[in-house]
Formats: sequence, C-alpha cells, structure tokens
Amino acid sequence: MNYHYITIEGNIGAGKTTLAHLLAKHYNARLVLEEFADNPFLPKFYENPGQFAFPLELFFMAERYKQLKELIHTKDLFHSVTISDYLFTKCLLFAKVNLPEEEFHLYQRLFEIIHQQLIQPEILIYLHAPVQKLQKNIRKRNRSYEQNIPDEYLFSIQETYTHYIKQHNIKTLFVDASNADFLGNETHVNTILDALEKDYDNGQHFIALP
Repeated sequence: MNYHYITIEGNIGAGKTTLAHLLAKHYNARLVLEEFADNPFLPKFYENPGQFAFPLELFFMAERYKQLKELIHTKDLFHSVTISDYLFTKCLLFAKVNLPEEEFHLYQRLFEIIHQQLIQPEILIYLHAPVQKLQKNIRKRNRSYEQNIPDEYLFSIQETYTHYIKQHNIKTLFVDASNADFLGNETHVNTILDALEKDYDNGQHFIALP
C-alpha cells in the first residue's frame, strides 16, 4: 500500500467514520477521528445558526488543529499508516456555508495562518451520496440535534465540497456512495482497498461500488 496518510471526507452522514474504522482495522492504522461531540456549540447551532455559527466554527478549527498538529510531533512505532475521517480544509468549507461574508473573511485569515503548519494527506477518499441517502443515515445514527437538518443545508455543503475538489488538484478517490453499505457489504470495502493499491496522478479518480 503506497499511502501512509489517508483522509476520508464527505457530507454529513456520508459514512466517513464507519469507513475510517474499517480501513484502520484492515491496515492496523492509527485512527484520527473528529471529536465533534466535544463541541458545546453544535446543538445550539442547529437551533440558532445565526447566533452560534462563528463560535461553532472557531471551536472546530481549534480542536482539529490541536489534534492534527500532534501528527507532526508524535511518531507511532506500532502503526505505519494514519487514517483520518476529516480534512482540515473542512473548516473553511463549512465556514463558507455557515458564516456571513465579513465573518468568513476573518475566519479565512485565521485558517490560512494555521493551515500551513499542518501536514496534508497523501490521498483523499471523498464519499459522495445523494441527500436522500444522507438523511437516511442521519436518522439511523439518531443524534438528536441532527434530526431536523434541512435538505437545502446538505445540498449547500455538498456543492461546496465538490467545487473545492474540482478546483484543487488533490489526489482524490471520488466514490459514488449512493448505495454504500460498508458494514453490511464486504465487497464495498474491498473495492476501496483495491483502489488504494494503485498509484494515481493528482486530480479526481472515480470509484463505483458494485
């Protein structure tokens, strides 16, 4: 396997964490999971986005930076592969959707200072699923504060992700996750594992699950 730092991304409910767990188990990898539950502003944001969006995004950025910075300063003697279920640039993408223009520009300045201090993944796995599938997954995992997320919000996040991937020359496996069942269908996980055995040029490489 040619990649030592793999990141999985996708919209809310796309299956990032599930796939990250499965890949980490297969590769005996160090697993870096987003600690979203520790953000005290998250339930408040879904109740009142206008009031709580800025502290929500600042908290997320600080926590993600703290977590990912440790990858630079710590060596794991027992794992040669690291798998993360988020990309630090996620901070900027969600902020673009959630913040008004003036707050976003301030946030962007802070992001640019911090971002350059972090190491970047060697390959990105992006899980792309339709909003109907996302909503189904959100209902299934049953986090109370997520149950009323509007379809329009998920569409906005989706468009922001896909625009970013198209505009930036990142080595990306763009996975059609419309029918993904990583826990129930071993073939879907094996398709991702097989894809990770190959070398790729920078840019998007489309992966269809059987």
